Amino acid sequence: MNTLPTSLPTFLPTDRSTDPSTLVDRMPKVDLHCHLIGSVRASTFAELARREGLALPAPPERIYADVNSLPPDPDLYRDTRVPVPQGRSADEPEVSYSLFQVSGWVGQVLRSADDLTRITYEAFEAAHRTSATRHLELFFDAVPEHLAKLGYLGSVEAYAEGIRMAERDFGMTGRMIAGIDRSGSAQDALDRVRTVVDHPHEYVAGIGLDNLETAGPPERFEAAYRLAGEAGLGRTAHSSEHAPVAVNTVTCLDVLGCDRIDHGYFVLQDDDVVARVRDEQVAFTVVSTTSRRSWRPWRRASIAAMLEAGLNVIPASDDPGMFPTSLGAEYRILADDLAVPAERLREMALAGVEASWLPPTEKAALRARFAAELDELQF
Repeated sequence: MNTLPTSLPTFLPTDRSTDPSTLVDRMPKVDLHCHLIGSVRASTFAELARREGLALPAPPERIYADVNSLPPDPDLYRDTRVPVPQGRSADEPEVSYSLFQVSGWVGQVLRSADDLTRITYEAFEAAHRTSATRHLELFFDAVPEHLAKLGYLGSVEAYAEGIRMAERDFGMTGRMIAGIDRSGSAQDALDRVRTVVDHPHEYVAGIGLDNLETAGPPERFEAAYRLAGEAGLGRTAHSSEHAPVAVNTVTCLDVLGCDRIDHGYFVLQDDDVVARVRDEQVAFTVVSTTSRRSWRPWRRASIAAMLEAGLNVIPASDDPGMFPTSLGAEYRILADDLAVPAERLREMALAGVEASWLPPTEKAALRARFAAELDELQF
């Protein structure tokens, strides 16, 4: 298998009067993989940190600028098909703050339902203004101890209020994904899903397995995912992202019953798995930008190889506030750096609609809206 596309058609015909980058910015988009904590703005974190008197090693804006998660043991990645960089990159800051470290600090300064509503609304606002995002699905974590008084439903309702405000102000739709920390136990995950199932909410559409893939194999969470499936919840999981194997994605599909996969780059390790996910058109939410700065070229090369293999690749933003990036920036990377043609970008946008967890009637309406907007842009 080639690890990079050898030739892809020009992104847009040169006789168009509208600048291609402008068209990419304006095309309607769906973001199915965005972590709420990772979307919090540096300015919001700074304001809340001052309010709470949180002692930090540097100003919040400086911390955000220096987010750089160091890769795991490089020995794990010496024989991958798409070579994983073994050293540091030129743009790594002298002092680095990991994504998890910064996310923990942000979590500490969220102190009320109003704070949760605010960051949810701001995530939608940023997606709307920077990326023409029409539908956004946000991962949310279990509330920290200092917000326990809200309870599960109280916190979910706070998030939902932010979504309602965004629906009113920006004409967007949105849903929430209950994140499952794979570093926890199988029982922890089952308890989390049971809480979600026992307290249904119109804006909570599914569950997603996150955190470092090497911290928890997917098979550990079979019971939790079975319960979610029985309740009709959507199921996704971060897979083949940190563990350099394709088998975890097979487990997520066959054991956990996932209807889409977050990341998935290491499926390229196995030709049979590549053929299967291509034939089944499994939806992969991919992100070119990562807090592991040295891995960014590898991410882009992997996505290029996935595209060349015919996989159903859907751009996402992941942690847009902290990387930083945006869904629009991720589409531009595909268009400008990987020379993905306009027709393929259109397919990705529509595939995002199909892979969303909206109810059928809302999905049909969004599909029609996308087709009309893309036609108007001549995509």
